[in-house]
Amino acid sequence: MRRCSPHRGFAYLWVLLVVAFMGIGLAAASEVYSTAVQRDKERELLGIGQQFRRAIGRYHETQLGGGRREYPAELDDLLRDKRSPGLRRYLRQVFVDPMTGKAEWGLMRVGGRIVGVYSLSGRQPIKQDQFEADDMAFRGKQKYSDWVFTYPPDLLLRGDAAAGVPAAAASAANAASAPFLGASAP
Repeated sequence: MRRCSPHRGFAYLWVLLVVAFMGIGLAAASEVYSTAVQRDKERELLGIGQQFRRAIGRYHETQLGGGRREYPAELDDLLRDKRSPGLRRYLRQVFVDPMTGKAEWGLMRVGGRIVGVYSLSGRQPIKQDQFEADDMAFRGKQKYSDWVFTYPPDLLLRGDAAAGVPAAAASAANAASAPFLGASAP
């Protein structure tokens, strides 16, 4: 008759423990990785939003006859300004939203004109503080769609009478926003 060794079965137990710890380690590593990816996408969104803000600002600051200024009616106006002869671009392309992966943006409109853009993502941002001066209004926002890149940056906070945006219209601008799908009009 064979005698059972008191050490028999411990190797199997150790293998199970190693596999369990590896699983826990891989789960933690994937969480760290997904957080790093989301932070990179946030940085990209902030950069793209700044480019939209500058483009809308340059479009707005280009004076028409009589010293009149206006915001673009469509995002396509930033790709090619139809108000002046020749080719004048404020953006080379409509960017893909890094949070949704689509070239679809929410448009902040006041008086039928685009004063800002925002992501259509409903995810909660990791970044909640320490924004650049132009983006300080994003502090504590609960969704990426609350990060609205307007020109001027504090348009929704103060209203802009010089730009033809009264404070009441600026605060109600969210109700007038609509998504922009690719290169077509909303």
